[in-house]
Amino acid sequence: MTAGTRSAGPAAGESDRIGGRLLAMSLVLVLGTFMASLDSTIVNVGLRTLSVEFGASVTEVQWASTAYLLAVVAAAPMSGWLAERFGARRVWLAAVAVFLAGSLACALAWSTTSLAAFRVLQGFGGGLLPPTGQALLARVAGKSRTGRIMSIVGVVPMLAPVFGPLAGGTLLEVADWSWLFLVNIPVGLVAMLLAVWLVPRVPAAEQVSRFDLRGAMLLSPGLAAVLFGLTDIGSEDRNPPAAVTALLVGAGLLTAFLVHALRSDRMPLVDPRLLSTPPLGAAVLALFVAAASVFGTMFLLPMYLQSGRGLSAWDAGLMLAPQGVGAVLGSLLVVKPLIDRVAPRTIVVTGFALIIAATVPFTQLGGLADGWLTAALFVRGVGTSMIASPVMTIVYTGVDQELLPRASSALSLVNYVGGAIGTAGLAVLLEVRLAATDDVAASFSEAFWCVLGLCVLAFAGALRLPRTAPSR
Repeated sequence: MTAGTRSAGPAAGESDRIGGRLLAMSLVLVLGTFMASLDSTIVNVGLRTLSVEFGASVTEVQWASTAYLLAVVAAAPMSGWLAERFGARRVWLAAVAVFLAGSLACALAWSTTSLAAFRVLQGFGGGLLPPTGQALLARVAGKSRTGRIMSIVGVVPMLAPVFGPLAGGTLLEVADWSWLFLVNIPVGLVAMLLAVWLVPRVPAAEQVSRFDLRGAMLLSPGLAAVLFGLTDIGSEDRNPPAAVTALLVGAGLLTAFLVHALRSDRMPLVDPRLLSTPPLGAAVLALFVAAASVFGTMFLLPMYLQSGRGLSAWDAGLMLAPQGVGAVLGSLLVVKPLIDRVAPRTIVVTGFALIIAATVPFTQLGGLADGWLTAALFVRGVGTSMIASPVMTIVYTGVDQELLPRASSALSLVNYVGGAIGTAGLAVLLEVRLAATDDVAASFSEAFWCVLGLCVLAFAGALRLPRTAPSR
């Protein structure tokens, strides 16, 4: 059979073995996820360059990042229904095409308004890529191999805030600002070609519920309004009345969606009952807090290294690289061999314990030597790798195959919203402390006490995860 007609699912006699083709397919799908996740952070490094190029303030250019995130959050809830209706591979390929079209348009932008508009198009494709790719991978791998595959790809979303600033700084050192977006074109085209060859076609569901239009009109705008409010609160030129209004409107829309989803006799766009069923509830809580901690930390540290220690954006990116190295090594050398043999609770609790231990030095930044900072980041990366993969494995092996797209879109939302809340909350706290004192290191150290509190909360929540290894 050709790649286009192969059916999805583990082959007979290979249900417990990860073959070369499955591994190659996972790397192709994770390439799309990495491309979309990286783009949400890579542009932040070029904000000042873009402001000079377009003759606008940094606040105006900031809308390029905000528009992308709003589109991502609005698109992610629709990924589950689209995958059921048209097939996951077809939706994934279409999402890459939309993302590339948006990237090319952004590179040709002539003003901040056009750039923000094109970032919406790019963000819509980027919002569909991670949940669709993960659901497709879990479906093809089957429950017996999902854990080990997720140990390879699950760390990718956590690497984006680490490598984004470094990649952006590198591009701006050697190329024009447009390459912040053009770099996606060759990567995306290669991913599409390899996907057509390697990724089997997953047929659309035989029975697909009608699109939850009411839910979409409540959930996507509600999430976008909440994210806008959080982003505005965390910005330097915040507008408190607008931010509070957005948060109130978003909270009202999300409350209305929750009522609609629980009362509807049809499948809602995102089923909140998926998130409340044990052990999925504890798993989702762990992922939410982990996202808030990781994205919050990667917001604080680059700012501290540049404002507190006088490093350039490039040098700050290099300083953060050990966290990415630790995440990769932890995923391949620790999580992958253990994920099917050790209880999820053991892995996740150990991961949070490492993160807690590695966060404590950040509460004393004033006297922290560079060597200890590097070591703490490496340990933190290893700990981070021990959270995402087991959590996703719990979810993907705990729901029916036909619900995988819905569960995947819910996980993506948890990751996005957790990261936004963590970043916005820490930004406000940091702004308040910097206004009250001239001691930059002390202000950042106090913000990291909050990060430490988030990690302790997640550690306590992870104790509710399953105590039995998946193989049993």
